[in-house]
Amino acid sequence: MKHQEYHIKKNDMVQVIAGKDKGKSGKVMRVIPKKDRAIVEKINMVKRHMKPNQQTRQGGILDKESPIHISNLMIICSKCTDPTRVGHKVIDDKKVRYCKKCEEVID
Repeated sequence: MKHQEYHIKKNDMVQVIAGKDKGKSGKVMRVIPKKDRAIVEKINMVKRHMKPNQQTRQGGILDKESPIHISNLMIICSKCTDPTRVGHKVIDDKKVRYCKKCEEVID
């Protein structure tokens, strides 16, 4: 199976463009390529009933981020501070992502 490249990577700032959290933005904590999903901090929160264990000394009902589909996310450009489409181009034999609005390289 071939590895697919996404317009979103870990630590990118993204904005949700569809769903219950539309308009909210956050930082990507993890990308799950097999399911085409990403976990974004403080987005798509769900309640989880947890038993006490080593990580969570206190059990109970906890809020946790749930994965959101990558197609519902757009990168926020650091220069023009807007959600933008992402293009790919080769600069000095290296493939880079760039903002389609202001042509600024993202990374």
